[in-house]
Amino acid sequence: MTTSATAYFYSFSGTEPSREPDTAAIVPLAKRLDIANSALPMSELPDAGTSDLSAHLERGLGAFGFESFRPAQREAIEALVEHRRLLLVAPTGGGKSLTYQLPASLLEGTSLVISPLIALMQDQVNALEKVGVPATYLASTMDRAEVNRRSDEIERGLYKIVYVAPERLVTHSFRALLSRIKCPLIAVDEAHCISEWGHDFRPEYLQIADVLRSMPEARILACTATATPIVRDEIVSRLGFSPETPQIVNGFARANLRLRALEIQTAKERRGAVDALLAEALGSPGDGIGTAIIYSPTRKKAEAEGERLKGRGWRVGVYHAGLDPSVRETSHYGFQRGDLDVVVATNAFGMGIDRGDVRAVVHLAPPSSVEAYYQEVGRAGRDGEPAYGLLLSSPQDLPLRRRLIESDIDGRAPDRAVVEHKWNLFLELMRWVEGGSCRHDAILRYFGDEAEELGGCGHCDMCLRIDTDDETSVEEVSMIARKALSGIARVHGRYGLTLAVKLLRGAADERLDRDGLSGLATFGVLKEHSEEWLVRLLRRCVTAGWVNFSPTERPVVLITAAGVDVMKGLSPARLILPPLRSAAVPRSPSTGKRRPVVADLADDARELFEALRTYRLEQSHELGVPPYVVASDRTLRDLAEQRPSNESELLLVHGIGPNKAERFGEGLLDVVRAYN
Repeated sequence: MTTSATAYFYSFSGTEPSREPDTAAIVPLAKRLDIANSALPMSELPDAGTSDLSAHLERGLGAFGFESFRPAQREAIEALVEHRRLLLVAPTGGGKSLTYQLPASLLEGTSLVISPLIALMQDQVNALEKVGVPATYLASTMDRAEVNRRSDEIERGLYKIVYVAPERLVTHSFRALLSRIKCPLIAVDEAHCISEWGHDFRPEYLQIADVLRSMPEARILACTATATPIVRDEIVSRLGFSPETPQIVNGFARANLRLRALEIQTAKERRGAVDALLAEALGSPGDGIGTAIIYSPTRKKAEAEGERLKGRGWRVGVYHAGLDPSVRETSHYGFQRGDLDVVVATNAFGMGIDRGDVRAVVHLAPPSSVEAYYQEVGRAGRDGEPAYGLLLSSPQDLPLRRRLIESDIDGRAPDRAVVEHKWNLFLELMRWVEGGSCRHDAILRYFGDEAEELGGCGHCDMCLRIDTDDETSVEEVSMIARKALSGIARVHGRYGLTLAVKLLRGAADERLDRDGLSGLATFGVLKEHSEEWLVRLLRRCVTAGWVNFSPTERPVVLITAAGVDVMKGLSPARLILPPLRSAAVPRSPSTGKRRPVVADLADDARELFEALRTYRLEQSHELGVPPYVVASDRTLRDLAEQRPSNESELLLVHGIGPNKAERFGEGLLDVVRAYN
């Protein structure tokens, strides 16, 4: 374990231990956890690092049916015991729930778990009851009589663990109930939902801090599968934790996943890709090899794909929020019991799923971010055996996602900073889709988990293919990029990507003739390239930040200020061209051009980066603002690399303007000067 400038920060990796069936069945927990004849539950846990605590944890682990802790689980519980506040970051399937369920089962009183999905609550409660831990949940689907009955049982101390949705925290009746019970521990699951800077912000999570302040004696554990530094810092700030709160980051490497990304042009290609992967992962219907999850971008497409696969003989369930609850429940429990080969669903399905034999996860379209993708694809292969992840994309994904991000929320235009942040999250995923380097290593770099980089996993689509194309010179890349951007500039604000491609190819189109574009030197300037190749090129210009889309009903392309600089030769064209020959999977490493947050920083710069994070958290805590208001991760990185010594140099750092320099400049400079 090492201590960083920000907080106690740990990183772990390892293999998942085996789990044996619990032969004790539903023997009461207190009897099964009888340690040296001591009475359980305990009003307080022994001190961290002591043999007494170790004995309790080992016995409790056995009661839950496990032989050994997974990586970081014991360390997380000990940190929670010692520091009373903890942020735990672990990937999907990383065993986060045991880190609060085990201490909750040992402590006197009723612990609270704040969780966003009813299905997750049901699964967790069922699993706890099977090992003898009395648990329940309160959900909006219950009638008032059932809520009152369970609330009465909670007040009488009949449960060790209670799951609730964050919306319930604002009700007067539930706040009153909390004031009447002994609550030794509160777990905030899916804690990234509290971050406006994250990929899954839920406003109701902002109510959690008020509850925590009213219960100062309770230990607090925040869990998330999102690991970027800016989101971690916002969780700590929003929950009212001190900047010194320990942060434990568990390993993100899932080398058993065969990750692939495939660009498709037609619905027929999409169907073929799905069918081929199901055959590869599951064999034929009825083989019983395992199961698959197919994520659809819309409810309508989920239902259509479900019907199609049923017609091919697969046992299929469909799951999305628009279905009747009984239909969703049938799919959910059919999947859990092994009655289904495939579940086709929106992203409403999956949280809390604990099946080890999911052999494939397919995305029919890109999700919102790398975080969302890795959380969803991580539901495959939890047993450690080989499993597949296939992400399908098409040229329409970029403008459609931009329009979705720009859409009004409850009649209000979204905050511009949040819009741009969400757009950048999506572009990071599209850079990953473009490929060019090991899929796993690219994700690990994104999460700042460079310690686990594999140096190539050896079985993702990028590692398996050897690019035989000749390397293109820097001069040729620059020339082609500038020509492409000149085409965008000519149709700027008027037309979409398709007409820009026609202009560059010199293809006939009455709109080009009508607007006088067919008579310009730009017309046909890249005519030697295919339409498909030019589409890929312009998409890479989008991910590079040189081209954007308007937030209108029919999105049109826009050249950005950065794109103008590249077009005029004022900035370098840092871009790898698409392969000149047709390929089923894009190979160009746009991902390789993305600068990881800390992965490639020198040791001294990384140390300064962590010190700047500490300052950001302190300012966030003191001023009551999210960390991103103080500075973004990229700003901290540039500060760590450039080490400005005065305000003039500070203003050259990305993200530092006159207002931010006036408000935070001296403090940032003081941190930098301490390391010069």
